[in-house]
Amino acid sequence: MGIVNVTPNSFSDGGRFLAADAAIAHGRLLASQGADIIDVGGESTRPGAEAVDPAEEIARVLPVVRALTADGICVSIDTRNAATMRAALAAGASIINDVTALTRDPEALAVAASGQASIILMHIQGEPGTMQEAPNYHDAPSEVYEWLSKRISACRRVGIPLERICVDPGIGFGKNVTHNCQILASLERYQILGVPVLLGVSRKNFIAALSQGESVEQRLPGSLAAAMVGLAAGVQILRVHDIAETAQAVAVWRAIQDNK
Repeated sequence: MGIVNVTPNSFSDGGRFLAADAAIAHGRLLASQGADIIDVGGESTRPGAEAVDPAEEIARVLPVVRALTADGICVSIDTRNAATMRAALAAGASIINDVTALTRDPEALAVAASGQASIILMHIQGEPGTMQEAPNYHDAPSEVYEWLSKRISACRRVGIPLERICVDPGIGFGKNVTHNCQILASLERYQILGVPVLLGVSRKNFIAALSQGESVEQRLPGSLAAAMVGLAAGVQILRVHDIAETAQAVAVWRAIQDNK
């Protein structure tokens, strides 16, 4: 899954793709490099980010969703807002990727249930604006597992089948470095939930914290290392910024596994 942030303030690209033409071109590039899904978002959910009005979010993402889906590209809409979900699905998106697992907007669950879109349920503790101030867990991997299990059950109750559900443990979303490492070391357990698992570790702050404080642009090696840990644990989707480099790493990893 390739990331296209149609935002002025995302942590990874600082507004490089806020203009629709730039975002569309970047999405097409990622698809040509091997992305199976392009994840389009119009609201930054980085630590400390403020909420964006849904109307502004919709204005940012719709031209990008329309253009990429017209190319035959599978598009997911990265949003917490039901209105944006509804608009993006009408424009051709086929996946809803909600960092709050359909909990923030009271209409989100109904929107997700109303169509045939696949749903990515991500774990988060708190809100993006404050989630990194004091994240607290007794047992992070277990608590994330139980929370995701409950969100799957909530989806099932409104008629969304398991075949349309994916989970994401939410690395960096209301979690400190220790929590992130504990979850990454326990990824295999999330397969027990019976749905695909998405892992998003690309360029995240914990990589620099574990290394030498590298800038966002210098975190590719750590991103690849964490992604390979995910593959070894059975993760089905990697959400990344650097598609070409990740595709190469995955190809080598798969070839080695095929020869065991």
